[in-house]
Parts: sequence; C-alpha cells; structure tokens
Amino acid sequence: MSVRKILVTNALPYANGPIHMGHLLGYIQADIWVRAMRSLGHDVTYVCADDAHGTAIMLSAKNGGVTPEAYIASIQKEHENDFAAFNISFDHYDSTHSSENQARAEEIYLKNHKAGHIAVRPVTQLFDPEKQMFLSDRFIKGTCPKCNTEDQYGDACESCGTTYNAIELLNPRSTLSGSTPVEKSSDHYFFKLPDFNNYLQQWTRDQGRLPVSIANKLDEWFEAGLSDWDISRDAPYFGFEIPNAPNKYFYVWVDAPIGYMASFENYIKTKRPELSFDDYWKKDSKNEVYHFIGKDIVYFHALFWPAMLEGAGYRTPTALFVNGFLTVNGQKMSKSRGTFIKAATYKEHLNPEQLRYYFASKLSDKVEDSDLNLDDFIQKVNSDLVGKVINIASRCAKFINKDFNNILSKQCAEPELVQHFIDAGQQIMQSYESREFSTAIRQIMALADKANQYIDEKKPWALAKQEGQAQHVHDICSVGINLFRQLMVYLQPVLPTLASEVQQFLKLEHFHFASRETVLTDWEINTFTPLMQRVDKKAVDAMVDASKSSLTATEKPVAKAVKKSSKPAVKTPTTDEPIQIDDFFKVDLRVAKVLQANTVDGSDKLLQLTLDVGEPEPRNVFSGIRAQYAPEDLQDKLVVMVANLAPRKMRFGISNGMVLCAGDGIIISPATDAKPGDKVS
Repeated sequence: MSVRKILVTNALPYANGPIHMGHLLGYIQADIWVRAMRSLGHDVTYVCADDAHGTAIMLSAKNGGVTPEAYIASIQKEHENDFAAFNISFDHYDSTHSSENQARAEEIYLKNHKAGHIAVRPVTQLFDPEKQMFLSDRFIKGTCPKCNTEDQYGDACESCGTTYNAIELLNPRSTLSGSTPVEKSSDHYFFKLPDFNNYLQQWTRDQGRLPVSIANKLDEWFEAGLSDWDISRDAPYFGFEIPNAPNKYFYVWVDAPIGYMASFENYIKTKRPELSFDDYWKKDSKNEVYHFIGKDIVYFHALFWPAMLEGAGYRTPTALFVNGFLTVNGQKMSKSRGTFIKAATYKEHLNPEQLRYYFASKLSDKVEDSDLNLDDFIQKVNSDLVGKVINIASRCAKFINKDFNNILSKQCAEPELVQHFIDAGQQIMQSYESREFSTAIRQIMALADKANQYIDEKKPWALAKQEGQAQHVHDICSVGINLFRQLMVYLQPVLPTLASEVQQFLKLEHFHFASRETVLTDWEINTFTPLMQRVDKKAVDAMVDASKSSLTATEKPVAKAVKKSSKPAVKTPTTDEPIQIDDFFKVDLRVAKVLQANTVDGSDKLLQLTLDVGEPEPRNVFSGIRAQYAPEDLQDKLVVMVANLAPRKMRFGISNGMVLCAGDGIIISPATDAKPGDKVS
C-alpha cells in the first residue's frame, strides 16, 4: 500500500463564544476520519485555528474591558481545552491573528490585485465627525422616514416595520458620541468573483470535489450571475490592514480560510521542519488537502476560497467534506429546554467518548442533519458499548485472570471465526475511508453480536464447574479476548481513550489496522478492570438542567416594542388561555418569497430572511430555522408568514413578521403556483 500524504482542516471556530454540541459534530467527524486514515498507515496532518477577527470580537473585547488580543487568547484557551476533552487530535491549533496568516493574506491579495482581480469603488456611509469613524447601523439612531417615529436604529423602524438605508434616517445621531453624522464616501475593495465564473463551474463539478447536492445548489449562483465580493471594512476593525490601503481592513472571511495555510505553515516551523509547505500548496501538488466544514459555510469554501487560491497561483482543496446541522431530541437546540449544550457542560456530566460513538453511529458521507436524541443516546451507548463490546471482555477475562495466570491459550480454538473477524476489517475500514461511519458502526456491532453469541453458546461459566473442562474454558475465553481485541481495533478511531485502556489491559503497543492480522496466543494480559460506566439518565437530566437559561436581556424588550406598534398584535396564549375564533381571524397569513437568506453573526439558531410579500418594500424577518436549513436552501422558496405581527426588536435588528413552521422547525410552504402577497386561508 502506498502511503498518502494528507492535510486535513476543520472549519475555524469563531473566537467569540464557547464550543457546543452543534460544533462538535463536525470536529468529531473529521477526527474519526483522521484517526482511521492514520490507522491505515497514511501520513495525515491535522490542523485548525480560531477565527479571531471581525467587528463582533472587537465589540466583545471592548465591552469586557480588555484588548482584542487578550480576549481572543482567553477564548482560544477554552476552545483548545474543549477539543482536548473530546479527543480531537489536532497536530497544531493556531489563531488567524498570526504573523504567518497576515503575510499569506497580504500575498494572496497582492497576487490577485496584480492579476486584475481587485476593484475599488466608493460606498456612501454615515460618518461620526467626533469619533472619526464610519458608523454601522447599530451605532445610528434617528427618526423613521416613513412614520416619523423617533429613536429608531439605522436599518429598520420598530414601529412601522419599514427597512431603509441609514442615510435615509431623519435627524440621525451617533449613539457613540451623540453628534450628528455626515454622509461620507469611502472606497471599498472588491474581489472580482465573476472573473472566475467558468473556472468555478468546472471546479465545482470535478468528480469527488463536492457532494452532488452541494454542486447542484451552487448552480443557482451561476444561473443568477456571480457578483463582486466586498472584501474590505473601514477602521475601526479588528483584523489585518489591506496593503497600500490605510485604514482599510480585510473582511474576516478573507483571512479566515487562509488560516488553514498559516496554521500548517506554523506547524512546520515549530514541530515538523522536515515537511514542505509547497509540497501541499503549490499548484501541481499531488498531496491531498481536505476541508471538513458545515453546510452553512459552503459558499465561502466552494466559490470565494478556490477563486482566491486560483487567482494567486495556489492549488485548491482536493475535496470539501460537508456535514449538516445538529438537532437535539428532534428540535433545534434550545437554551430554554436545556438542549443548547456546551462542550464543557457535557464533559462535567458525561463521558465525551460516548458522544463520539453516538455521533459516529449517525454520520455518513451525505449532507444530512443529525439528531442527538438523548433517550436513544442512553440506550445505544449502554446496549452497544457496555452491553455488547465490553461485556465480551468482562465475561472472558475473569477466567483468564483467575484460573490461567493471566495467560491466553497457546492455540486458537476457533480459527475460522477469528479469521472472519479479521477479514471483516477490510470492509469496515473502507466504510471509514468513505466517511460512512454509521455503516462501519453497524458492521462492528454485527461482529459484537457474533462474539456474544459464541460465548453464550459455549457457556464457559457452566463448563468451569465441570471436571476436566479447564482447557476448554481456557480456549473459549481466549477466543473471546481475541474477538474483543479485533472489535477494539475497529473502534479505535471512534473511541481512542477506551482503545488506549484496552491496549494496557492486553499489553499491546498499538491498535493499527494491520495489527488485526495477528492472533494473540500464549499471550499475557493484565487483570481486567471496568472500562466504561453505563450512561445514567440522572446525569443526562442534570446536564440538561445545567444547560437551561432564561431569556437574555436583549430578548426582553419585545413587549415594549409591541405596545408601540400601530399594527394589531397577535396574542400567544398559554394552554389554559384558549383563543376565540375571532382572535384567529385576526392573523393575516400571506405568501412570501425568500429573496435572500443569510446567517446571523452571534447566533447559532437564526437566519435573516429578506421576504417579498407583495409590498413595495421587502420585509426583514429573523427566523430560528438555522438548524434545519442552510441559507442556500431557501433562495426563491415560497413560505407562509404572519404579515400583521408586531415588529420585534432583537439585538440583530428588527424582525417584521414571522415565518410559519411545523413543530420540528420545517417551513410550511404554500402551493407552488402561489404568488408573493397572496392571502392564505
């Protein structure tokens, strides 16, 4: 077998909050694949970094009274601790706020600039003359240009729901200084993505590059026509300054993917000087590069990132491996229900390896959402790992330890059965390599069933009570230990800590895939000790209770906003407060078309939707459906919305309506021939 040289990266976690279960799904998937490929003997380098730039981080640091550098350092330490707790085996973990990343970002930008792929044009914004800075919408208040309600933010009116450009506000003022802002033009820098239209259409269709479903969705962008990408932000901004453009900074999504290269480069400098950066990133490199990412950031990785690399003369990723979102108990993660579970909270109550196993039993190579059903989690872990796999060792080892001086039999009494387990490994590892982890788990558990069936049929505990059956008992239990060893070789990518403990029990140096070929005969083992505790439902309940939180302060002013609204409010009753038929008729249901959908910085559950409701101006609506839909899935989709719901002020902006969903968060769609603005009865 030829040794493959592989570089693997995970999506960079944003350095503005903790790691939670939804994040861990993608990191555990990547780590299992990395460990499986290493077990096959391939040379795999696995790197990651914190995504450490942007306005959100600048503001969080300011609110915390620390420098951005100190803030991201503290977050990175928490992230690294969380990843270590779940056995994510990064060779190197870095930050995008590094000298290597700055140098690579500048290089890639300048090469694209020299090649003519950068455009500069003015953008008009409001400017605070006292603070000497351009103002984002959150820093501007004034009078609504439509209904004349005062004290409205720079993007939408919470009274009438109108959305507008900040420069349209009447009597605007800066919330930072109280001064009257002025209109000022600022040059912005754009990456000319349309230059790469033909290249990207071919690149996204290269066999094996992307999941077919993702490539199909990307076709919608090509059909609509690619647009220039604004890659600059004005000062103040925490990030890297654009070369030859004072007070202009790279937008966070410019230098974030370049962080893959920079982290690898720093790894070479500090830990693996024998590696060559060019061997992995030069244009004609034969080595492999894979990015494990969530489906919500596909566009950045499948369009902007390969275009930037191509424009700068670098190789592009061999493939993108895309995972879906995570739900808990069939619903999006919820703080109020205690299912928005942080990695640190999980670790306080449960064994991280058990989550790795459960995720592995759900994952495939398809872009599908996964559900962490807590009752199923308890049942599956206790049944599979404790009741099947570890049970084999505990049933057999006690006889080897007590009656045979810790030494396995000199002969293999069931060579055909053991060989069957050895031969099954080829298919199992193929399942791992193709990222069909759920298939691999099913194959392994089928072997565990065979092993337990063998022990049940032979009944060594009964034979041990009979005269002259000692050798028979020795042989049966030695076969059982060998079968257990084979199972742990196959489970090692999923359960590295348990595998290490089993190695100590069996006095083995490693569980590489090839080691399965050796049958343990006349082999000394250690005394068996319990390897894993069953999942206790009380511990799961305690974790859920610890994860519950009340509404945040930013969510509380909703009632005030409803009072100010001139539109009729829709009352939401409790179960003992039934509505009347007249109340129901007040709800104005309308067909709406999704013009645009975007993720919301600072929220793991919201999508920001721009909706055509048949009115002169589109509606802005925030909807908690990110766990069920990627933004690209919603483009041009027809939905049903409550059109007369009072506008709701959120910390991300004004939500002017509500999209109807079923209980599982799936959007309710009207008939395909419906038009925006049609009433729904």
